[in-house]
Amino acid sequence: MRKILFSLVFTFSIFIFQHQSFAFDFAPEIGDTAPEFELKGVNIKYKNKKTWNLNDFKNKWLILYFYPKDFTAGCTIEAKGFSDLNYKFIKKNAEIVGISADTEESHDSFCNSKSISYTLLSDKNGIVSEKYGSWIPPYSDRNTFLISPDGKIAYRWISVTPLNHAKEVLKVLEKKS
Repeated sequence: MRKILFSLVFTFSIFIFQHQSFAFDFAPEIGDTAPEFELKGVNIKYKNKKTWNLNDFKNKWLILYFYPKDFTAGCTIEAKGFSDLNYKFIKKNAEIVGISADTEESHDSFCNSKSISYTLLSDKNGIVSEKYGSWIPPYSDRNTFLISPDGKIAYRWISVTPLNHAKEVLKVLEKKS
């Protein structure tokens, strides 16, 4: 009886008193070197560019965010939030890149119909998303990484809420830059 009671109390306490020590994710930690990537994608400002990699953003801050799917409510809110503040990110020497499992054609349509003014990359098989601990097949999980100009993870947001997320990221960038 004592063992059963202890087991119940212990199990219950895990769910009630969740601490960082109980959290488990595979995402790179702050201070880690950002995992390399090379993916096809779109940017309405660079119509002829088809492939992007981490080195394209060398010596700049990079907001690398993962999201589940083009044209869904949460993803549209998040994408528009970043797009609306893009000029402020540019002033801070920062670029924004969104990654999902959608095709380049879907990204192109999404960028054009929602006036997305930054790069969206296609990670159809989740290979890059997985490197960033952001893959829950068949979609990318909603995580964001702030990568410093020297290629290190400066900050990370895991399982974000789309509303006002871009403002949160900008606030952290303003403190770090």
